[in-house]
Order: sequence, then structure tokens, then C-alpha cells
Amino acid sequence: MRLLIFLSLLFSSVYSSTLNLSISSNPSRINPILSTDSASSEISQWIFNGLFKYDKDGNVVCDLAKSYHFKTPTKLIVKIKENIKWHDGYIFTADDVIFTFNMINSPKVFTPTKSSFDKVKSVKKLDEFTVEINYKQPYFKALEIWLTGLLPKHLLKDEKNLMTSKFNKNPVGTGSYKLKTLSISSDIVLTAYDDYFDGRPKIDKISYRFIPDTTTAFYTLKQQQLDIGGLTPIQIDRQINDKFKKDFKIFEKPSFGYTYLGFNLKGEKFKDIRIRKALSLAINRQEMVDVLFFGHAKVCTGPFLPDTFAFNKDVKSPIQNIQKAKKLLKEMGYDENNPFEFQVITNANNSIRVNAAEILQYQLSKVGVKMKIRVMEWQAFLNTIVHPRNFDAIILGWGLSLMPDAQPLWHSKSDKKGGFNLVGYSNAKVDNLIEKGAVTIDKDNLSKIYREIFTQISDDLPYLFLYIPNSITVVNDKIKNVSDTLIGVTHNQKDWIKE
Repeated sequence: MRLLIFLSLLFSSVYSSTLNLSISSNPSRINPILSTDSASSEISQWIFNGLFKYDKDGNVVCDLAKSYHFKTPTKLIVKIKENIKWHDGYIFTADDVIFTFNMINSPKVFTPTKSSFDKVKSVKKLDEFTVEINYKQPYFKALEIWLTGLLPKHLLKDEKNLMTSKFNKNPVGTGSYKLKTLSISSDIVLTAYDDYFDGRPKIDKISYRFIPDTTTAFYTLKQQQLDIGGLTPIQIDRQINDKFKKDFKIFEKPSFGYTYLGFNLKGEKFKDIRIRKALSLAINRQEMVDVLFFGHAKVCTGPFLPDTFAFNKDVKSPIQNIQKAKKLLKEMGYDENNPFEFQVITNANNSIRVNAAEILQYQLSKVGVKMKIRVMEWQAFLNTIVHPRNFDAIILGWGLSLMPDAQPLWHSKSDKKGGFNLVGYSNAKVDNLIEKGAVTIDKDNLSKIYREIFTQISDDLPYLFLYIPNSITVVNDKIKNVSDTLIGVTHNQKDWIKE
């Protein structure tokens, strides 16, 4: 009897803990093929799985897949683990893989994910737990595209419109956590999935507090009401004390993302590359990094992750040249009496972007350019400004991938509803290079192609690439088994124990 009581208490102590996190904006659609904003993507990652995933070193390994092999360069056979259950108890099968593929390609579904699957010719069911994926041609991302979370056929097969489905707020996945509560501008609670195929998480619950204000989030973190948080440079340099450093483990490294000023290339203001060059020469990116980040960031020079095969180290950041900027502006008829004017819009829940806009405004004023700033709530920003392309210029950021794909952001075909080519960039040479790279399996040749894409985009100035901030993550010292890796600290969250 005593042994049973002891085991009961032990089980309770291990599985009754809560991981307290914060979220600064409302998820729009908790659906892995529709999660285009960071809040939706963050919640989706706990709930859904793909056939494959990245391991701690950034290598592609099996997730829902049990094994795989290429029968030919264009035919991939994937065997699925047979012990996987959806959160409602239904068995995950090959039908769910095929259904997800069909949904991604449905003309009724608008998702940037669609372009990643352009090279897939068909997905066939060989048996209940085996699929055959046929590609139109050899594809450099043949495995990576299947990191996308998969959807349950049994729940969505009769859904008339996935874009507005109730499923997007009441998701059912195969992941280690399932959604318990979701309220707009309120807390989000996830609970551990007892039947998770890879073993139940040690932490029983994940509780997200809705905190749109970064100062409030920092204060909440300092009060140890949050277990994980991100620090800004000024916070880590000037606003934490020795007690904080004792209470939290601190992990810092370059982030997988950059911030940019993007121009609406379909509008008249920025069609002429000379105006984009003038603005690029007028700003001082290093000054911006120094002011905003105190050394905890670097200047961004182009669209792909530094130190990867796609990065071109020979492309340098433009050096500020006030006189040359003024000369270009004068050539186009702009001067003190007729200044170039435009509006830049960004989101309110990112104070650094707002501060970046203010620095740009000040720097551009030195060459006579009048830049107005508009700051908006995130969802309103996305729905009324970004998606309908209703802007002169925007300040936004993109995440960077270990295996970059230039298609969604930079191919002219991605300039469409639901696409990520938000600025309307179009360059036939870049289109050709992207298409050539898509069928290039040899990594050295692929590197040459992507470095050329990097150079061309940097030269065309569809964006002013601004900065890559460091990622500064802190984790409650009471949480054990935490380790930082290439893909971040949460790579093994399932094994975390909160004392």
C-alpha cells in the first residue's frame, strides 16, 4: 500500500507541472498548412507533426515516418509508424498524408506552402502505412517539404472551406500536446497527450499568457511567472541583475531571421531602382544595429542564412553615402522644394521594429526624404495592409531556414493571393535560377546557384535588408534537461522536467 502511495505521489510530481510561456499576438489559424504568422506557427508546432523533422544538429530525420528510401531519383517510398493516434484516438494512416497533400494543392486553399509542393507529381497509397511520393523531377527539398504538419482526413474530408473551418481554432493533431483552451486576446492552454507515439511529455501543461506589450512580458519574466522568455539587448545588458542570472539559464546565438524594409514594387513610388538605391545609400545599417542591439546583432546583407551553403559572403552591406544619395534623388527631380515622401507601416507588438522605423526616419531626413510612420495591431496589419498589398513600404521580418527555398518569396509566380512575394518582386533571371536550383541535387552546384540568387536580389533592392538580431533565450533554472542546439532549446522539450 505504501509503495502504491509513493508511486502515485512520484507520478503526480513529475506530471503535474506547468510550463509558463507568453505570446504577444493572437493565432489566426492553428493549422500547419495555413499558419503563416508566428503566433499560429508556434502553437501549431506543439500540436502537429510532419513525416520528418530536424534533429538537434539540423539533419532531417524521421518523425511520423518509420523509414524511407528513394526507389529512383524521383520516387520516394515512406513507411509510417503504426502506433500513431490523432488526439481524438483515430489511427494515423497513409490516407492522412494523401489528404494533406490534396488540401495543400486545392484551388480553394490559399497557402504559401503550395509552392513547396509544386514538384510533387503524385502521392499514392501502397498500403495502410506506406506511401509512394512521385516527383516531377529530382528535387533538392524532396524530404524537407514533408516537415509540414499533417491533417486528419477523418475530421476534414467533408469540410467545404478549410480557410474558414472551425478546425483552425479547434485543431486535432498527432503532437505531444493538444489544445485545451483558446480565447482571443487571452490565455492559451495545451495539455500533454497521454498517447503520444514518442512518449508522453514530462511536463503536463503548457500555459501561454497573452502579453502583447514587451515591457510587461519582461516584468512578468523577472517575477518568475514565465519559464521561458526572450531578452532584448538592452534588457540583458542593463536590466537584469545577479539574481536573474541565478534564476535563469541564458542562451545566446544569431537568430534564424532578419528584418527588412520592403517596397511595394507595383506602386509608382518605388518602380525606379534609383529611388531604392538612394534610400539604401542614405541609411547607416551599422549605426542602426549599434543603437538598437548594443552589439547583440549583425547587419543583414541578403536573403539567406549566414554560414549556410546559400549565403554569399562576397556581398557586402552598402556603405552610407549621403552625397551620392542626394545626387540620385536630384536626378529624379527631388530636392528641398519637392521632397520624396512615403509611408512605412509596421506592427505595434514589436518595439524594436518601431524603433528601427524611427531611426530610418531620422537617417533619411538627412537627404531630404520625408518618411511617415504608421504602427498597427498585428492582425489588422496583416489583414488590411500586408495581404492586400496596401502599402508604400513595410517593416517586417522573415525566418531563415537551414534549407532555404527562394521560390515562395522571390519567384514572380509567388506574387499572388496567399503568396509570400509581398512586394511584387519579378526578375526573369532569378526565376530561372530558382527553377534550376529546384532540380539540382548536387550541393556544390546548388550553392553556386543560390549564391548567385543572393547577389542578384541584393543588387535589385526589393528590400533594404537591415539586421539579423541575436536570439537571447532564458529558461527557468528549475527546468532540467535543457540544452541549446542549432535548432534551439525546445528540441527536446518532451524530456524536460520542472522541479
